[in-house]
Amino acid sequence: MVDGGNSILAVGLSTEVAGQRLREFGPNEIQREAGPPVWRLLLEQFDSPLVIILVIACVISVVLGERMEAIAIGAILLINALIGFFQEYRAETAIRALREMTSPRARALRDGRQVIILAHDVVPDDLLLLEAGDIVAADAEIQEASQFQVNEAVLTGESLPVEKTTVAQPGASDESAERLDRIFMGTVVVAGTAVARVTKTGMKTELGKIAHLISTAQTEPTPLQVQLTHLGKILLRVCLFVAAIVAAVGYFQGRSWIELLIFSLSLAVAAVPEGMPAIVTVALALGVQRLAGRNALIRKLPSVETLGSVSVICTDKTGTLTTGNMRVREMWGEDHVELLKAAASCCDAELGSEGNSGTGDPTEVAILIAASERGISKEKIEKENLRVSTEPFDSIRRRMAITRQDGLTYVKGAVESLIPICGHDSGKSSSVSKAAAEMASRGLRVLAVAVGQVGGDLKLLGLLGLADPPRTEVMQAIKEARAAGIIPIMITGDHPLTAAAIARELGLVLEGEALETRVHARATPEDKLKLVRHWKAQGAIVAMTGDGVNDAPALREAHIGIAMGKSGTEVTRQAADLVLADDNFATIVAAVREGRSIFQNIRKAITYLLTGNFAEILVVLGAIGLGLPLPLLAAHLLWINLVTDALPALTLVAEPLSPDLMKRAPRGANEQILGRPEWGQIILVGLLEASVSIGLYWFLSRGHGEVYARNIMFTTFVCSQILRSFGARSNTRVFWEVGAFSNVWLLGVAFVTFAIQLSLHFFPLSQKIFELSPLETSDFLYIVPFALIPVSMVELTKLAKRLLGK
Repeated sequence: MVDGGNSILAVGLSTEVAGQRLREFGPNEIQREAGPPVWRLLLEQFDSPLVIILVIACVISVVLGERMEAIAIGAILLINALIGFFQEYRAETAIRALREMTSPRARALRDGRQVIILAHDVVPDDLLLLEAGDIVAADAEIQEASQFQVNEAVLTGESLPVEKTTVAQPGASDESAERLDRIFMGTVVVAGTAVARVTKTGMKTELGKIAHLISTAQTEPTPLQVQLTHLGKILLRVCLFVAAIVAAVGYFQGRSWIELLIFSLSLAVAAVPEGMPAIVTVALALGVQRLAGRNALIRKLPSVETLGSVSVICTDKTGTLTTGNMRVREMWGEDHVELLKAAASCCDAELGSEGNSGTGDPTEVAILIAASERGISKEKIEKENLRVSTEPFDSIRRRMAITRQDGLTYVKGAVESLIPICGHDSGKSSSVSKAAAEMASRGLRVLAVAVGQVGGDLKLLGLLGLADPPRTEVMQAIKEARAAGIIPIMITGDHPLTAAAIARELGLVLEGEALETRVHARATPEDKLKLVRHWKAQGAIVAMTGDGVNDAPALREAHIGIAMGKSGTEVTRQAADLVLADDNFATIVAAVREGRSIFQNIRKAITYLLTGNFAEILVVLGAIGLGLPLPLLAAHLLWINLVTDALPALTLVAEPLSPDLMKRAPRGANEQILGRPEWGQIILVGLLEASVSIGLYWFLSRGHGEVYARNIMFTTFVCSQILRSFGARSNTRVFWEVGAFSNVWLLGVAFVTFAIQLSLHFFPLSQKIFELSPLETSDFLYIVPFALIPVSMVELTKLAKRLLGK
């Protein structure tokens, strides 16, 4: 490869000069941006209005002596903080993975000798000696090359290897990946050998520029995080306002200020839905677990819910929509068996033992696979018809020829290269050119194959059309995505014709749709980033899929980044929110479905929580406004909040999928987690439950006294809340339509809660704490019907709306 004579390429840098360059330009590595310190990451987990409310509630609980309540709230705070901390800590490892991508060793010329050095020590003007299998250690300019091919998929997204020469591509800029005389850090040598002079190292390389893009890409909170923060601010104001109103009204009524202080603080704690963070965390964790069973690995919990709001999926072609492996898609010629045998006779690649993969040029591997499927073995050809000579492929002749022992020369290459040297009449040449043009228009890479006697005319046997085929499951996945109102967009570094052909075959582009809005070919990393930002500016929730380093900045910028687990680089996986372990595009659809279900269930649970809290507040305010004795004690409020909020709401997040989830349009980017229907339900059902409770309390206190009325009203309110959780399972379907046993967790929680609540009336300690007396059989004549009224009205309202067509 390198001449030992007078060529300057035989010398390279001296050790002394290399040392000076290393000090001048710095190490050849991808620098990691300094992230926030660990302590700051941890403290940032408490920067939320809802978390602040819980901290206050925890302190109040301690002041009131409610240790169990304080421990429960503290545990919720700690768990959520740790989960958020570890999510962010892992997310900052993307650039570290870029450093690991560089070649740990490089072969270079130093002091006229070939030496193995650390890639870290490569400097500008070093001469790299490269051969098949090497990872390029730095950006370099080729000085000598022999059949040299490089796979640049990690930078450009193109699946085909690129032949590199010492001749610059006309019109290409120095930084362009299209420069045929330039190679780039992190790319892989597929075939041949070369000597290359290093031009750029470290962060100045193309890979370094991508690392900078990743570090500067903006990361935004998920829609759920934004909405929960907004809701938390509302709840904080409501809690403070309610506590102040209760204290003020009670004071003017002449109530004890100590009693009012304790009760106001208890009511403030009761008004805080401390179970909400736990509910959201459990809902997301359940989604993560279910998706893991579908080969979708979630790196950040909130990303599960974000998937449900995705309206645009920007997807790479190679390895995501397609298999990432070249295959013979079409053949043109009179005898396909003869065509494949001749093509296989002109290949240097080797087929693997399983027959569906191989080593060497991907195009030749595809030819050998197609030949093997027709019973043609290259191994048998090599044994029975030995190779005599080889004329390697080069960019000038654009063909390759192998002469074998049978006296025949087998040739394959570009159509325009073979037609002039084949003995065809003009009509035959015209039909060959037409067939080749038609194949090319369908996005196929076209190879012509010919055979002939040594020194004689060649006979053109036919044409092979090769392409990276689509995944079989992708078409159905795209149909489902479209039905769900999601816009799929292909972003690729491939040729526009290839991209357009694949897009039409997959159904990415339908009749009447503009191709340029659905397919973006020859895309650079900056183009991908701009496209994601464009759709975000339009108000879309954007997902970006990819497997190469070039995809990482866009994945980081998108609302949700989806990386390929098998074919993807570690950089991409670390920058992503979701990793597809099976590289299956259809898994994305399942993830979207799961995300939608999670949001729906979180919405149900929060609506249920706030309805109960609102009812508690109204019961207290209503009693004070009517001049009645307090219907619930401070201990009652804290107990109700503990047993009727968290556990039933947690079971609601495990609700099964609704049948029509994937037939709805994605929710808007600004759609709140609680819309008008949910707030309406909270107010109306809360009013109903509070009215029933106050009415029962007023009725019983007149006939049986305040103590008896509070005793019955307390248990009735708890039972009413639990029964209402069954009506909260669906906003449109009644209880028996949803299925009594489709959520066994809720049934279990309801049974246990009823049992515990009734037992409070019979144990001396609980009787003392809650000021209760044993229940008589006759007491259930009040408890059961009054507890059933709210849930019955909710279910009857659903039926009424259906009858009225609303």
